[in-house]
Amino acid sequence: MDNVKRIVFLDYLRLIACFMVMLVHACEGFYFDAEGNTFFASLDDARWVSIIDSACRASVPLFVLASSFLLFPLTKPTGEFFKRRFVRIVVPFLVFSLVYIGWNAVDFQAGFAATTFVGDLKKLCFNFPLDRAGHLWFVPMLLGVYLAMPLLSPWAEKASEKEVRGWLCLWFFTTLFPFFRKLWSFLFASAVDPASGTYWSHLYGLGDFGNIPFLWGECGWNGFGMFHYVSGFFGYLLLGLWFRKFAPQLPLKKALAWALPLGLVGWAIVAGPFFFRIPDAAGYPVKGPYALAVDLEMTWEFCTFGVALATIAIFLLVRQITAAGAFYEKVVRPLSEASYGTYLMHMLILTPVLGLCKPHLPTPAAIVLTAATTFAGASVISVCVRKIPKIGTYICG
Repeated sequence: MDNVKRIVFLDYLRLIACFMVMLVHACEGFYFDAEGNTFFASLDDARWVSIIDSACRASVPLFVLASSFLLFPLTKPTGEFFKRRFVRIVVPFLVFSLVYIGWNAVDFQAGFAATTFVGDLKKLCFNFPLDRAGHLWFVPMLLGVYLAMPLLSPWAEKASEKEVRGWLCLWFFTTLFPFFRKLWSFLFASAVDPASGTYWSHLYGLGDFGNIPFLWGECGWNGFGMFHYVSGFFGYLLLGLWFRKFAPQLPLKKALAWALPLGLVGWAIVAGPFFFRIPDAAGYPVKGPYALAVDLEMTWEFCTFGVALATIAIFLLVRQITAAGAFYEKVVRPLSEASYGTYLMHMLILTPVLGLCKPHLPTPAAIVLTAATTFAGASVISVCVRKIPKIGTYICG
């Protein structure tokens, strides 16, 4: 793609979103223990996790928004579109899935566990590798958005601004659903799980669908409620369309006038309920099951109201970037083109780097240094791998 056609600010947006992902995953080392249980060692850890992680929750929505802005509605035949997505998205996903499956099967004391490797390989037919590679959930989700694009493109080409805005308003309503489910739990459900004596697993059930409060048509035998098809990441697809077709780039002052309050309000909605609901009555450290973290992360979910506001704010600001000089050509663009590979491989670097930084640095320094080192290392490797003739793009996209 030549410079005239390339959308410069999207390259900056991808890099910013990618680094935000590294910060999010670096934060996890400060509220989970080695066994995957919820664990805040100190009030300082809780504060910094709340501040930094909450500020970066727009990372994944920004990726979807960028894809929508660039690709939606489709300008190429469906077959050509899917063929290109398969080569650039699916093949690298499968390559790194095998890498993470192999990593999970290696124990430096016991050696290679062939049974674990084969078992995880079979599971790959049904889902992404859950062990060691939780971040790969993003790829099937993005593929689902791509599957919807050809169906919605004819409508998107003809839709008026009023129509798109109406659907966006409906979607914004669905971003409040986690709050509605929490309200349902407090009003109509027992606050204590009789099996464990705690409320965490009951309020935000981790078992079958029946543990989750039902809304508008959902029930034990139907998970597809009335708003299912206009909720979730569908909204970020529409946001990309709205920005591309109907929202001209604002002058800097006006962009700041919108972005700053939206960003601050969004961050407060995301961070406040997380921090102030940490059950610290007995003091720190705070320990709890994995379900506690899931409950606390209610406002961190990517398709919730606060995250949506923060996503819009960041997009408005980054859209102001138009610089396409030497720094862009030599640094930003190559790193952006390699950012998918950076995302796929980053946990291979982040995990050991976090293990080195966490014991020796203050919490915010450890989080930022871990993320920065991981981003730099994974980016350089991804750029280099992509230069390998014939196979580079099959590995890193």
